[in-house]
Amino acid sequence: MKIFDPTASPKSRELELPPPARLEGARLMLVENTKFNSETLLRKLAERLGKKHGTTVGGVHRKRSPSHEIEEGVIPGLRRRGDLVISGIGD
Repeated sequence: MKIFDPTASPKSRELELPPPARLEGARLMLVENTKFNSETLLRKLAERLGKKHGTTVGGVHRKRSPSHEIEEGVIPGLRRRGDLVISGIGD
């Protein structure tokens, strides 16, 4: 059994993606955390951003579980394929 302490601070990592100067035409990378409705929420947000700012979805990465970090090997692809990474939760 694994027990996680909800009061512990997570170790943060930067993806080293500077924010885009503007949203117009930006490529979005979506990081879905496997919670119920997470992908639906992300896709609806991406659709709205697309209509308003002309953004496109460069890809979707699905994490192993909500508590796992993004794997190191995935980060270069997120950088290469997107201008902005959006991580979503659901429930």
